[in-house]
Amino acid sequence: MWLLILEGLAIGCLLGLTGAGGGILAVPALMASQGWSVAQAAPVGLLAITFSAFVGTIQGFLQKIVRYRAALWIAVISVPFAHFGVSLSHIISPIWLTLGFSGVMLIVAYRIFFNHVHDVANPPCKVNQNTGRFMWNLKTASILGALGMVAGLLTGLLGVGGGFAIVPALRKVTNLDMRSIVATSLMIIFLIGGVSIAMHMLEGYQYPISVTIGFVMACVIGMVLGRSLSCFISVYAVQRIFAMTVMSVAFYLVLSVW
Repeated sequence: MWLLILEGLAIGCLLGLTGAGGGILAVPALMASQGWSVAQAAPVGLLAITFSAFVGTIQGFLQKIVRYRAALWIAVISVPFAHFGVSLSHIISPIWLTLGFSGVMLIVAYRIFFNHVHDVANPPCKVNQNTGRFMWNLKTASILGALGMVAGLLTGLLGVGGGFAIVPALRKVTNLDMRSIVATSLMIIFLIGGVSIAMHMLEGYQYPISVTIGFVMACVIGMVLGRSLSCFISVYAVQRIFAMTVMSVAFYLVLSVW
């Protein structure tokens, strides 16, 4: 149980610092400590990340840095794709699901570690600097909607919040500052995760009570700690640590399959 709590604290802290990475590490952590498959670990990991993201979302609203209209739009678009992902997760064999999960992790880690995710000088989705809100038009709605499709599919299929895709994507297609990107990402994770949790329950998944409560509480506490530390730690340093951690976990998962 202590290992589970330490994993939850570390994952929640990382989610609070970066707005990403919680879900992509929660599933492998549960697989390693509980001996579960991806399909077994995904719902519990998603529940923990969703509760943690909810806490971060409330903090973001209090600080007035959440772009809630964009978060709601992305979440609404993601719903049917999350449902499709949940259905696929019951069809694909655990081995291929694990390998696919590892591949996604390696791609994300590579792009972050070698700084292939960077701010764009003239992004297609612009924020009004006077109001801090998006200037909505067809292009903005379409691009953010496409982001919702990807995030929803990954959430349903792999049990991850999608933050590891949302944060770099928002950096690339918007001119939001990093604090707003993290806060908005947390709201998106909360909304998409909530829908996916409901889908898992409708599919008949029964949460193991003791493991779920311990992991969820540890993640929430880690989230609060991470949001508190975000003002003192370089985002660049956190991203490098995150990328190396993700690479290590991905290689571990591949070796465990073989």
